[in-house]
Amino acid sequence: MREHDASMSDLPTLTSKPSARLLGLTFTLAGLLHFIRPAPYEAIMPPFLPAHRELVLLSGAAESAGGIAAFFARAHPFARWWLIAVLVAVFPANLYMALHPEDIKGLPDISTWTLWARLPLQLALIAWVLRATRPPE
Repeated sequence: MREHDASMSDLPTLTSKPSARLLGLTFTLAGLLHFIRPAPYEAIMPPFLPAHRELVLLSGAAESAGGIAAFFARAHPFARWWLIAVLVAVFPANLYMALHPEDIKGLPDISTWTLWARLPLQLALIAWVLRATRPPE
């Protein structure tokens, strides 16, 4: 009996959902930015967290991994919970930026209300992740 040959049907299938593809692109690119320009991300890290550079790179890798998973329908359950966990994990940095904008080196002149308005954006992103990666009905 012949061994099973790998065929095109064994390859992961890209999702047909435009929202999931856009989600994947958004998180993959956002994660890559952590490697290309880590300084702005390091600047918003709360001082109580250790190893700022390492955590920025780790969060970038986590965002990119979740983004890549969002491109594949079979990986949507993983992408869903992974990206939600990432969004929850980075929330303290966003909160720190809103609470202490004067401590953030290189922060552009952004109004305080904008920094606070950014916090609910995390909930909107979580809603997008849930919607884009939900199972077909």
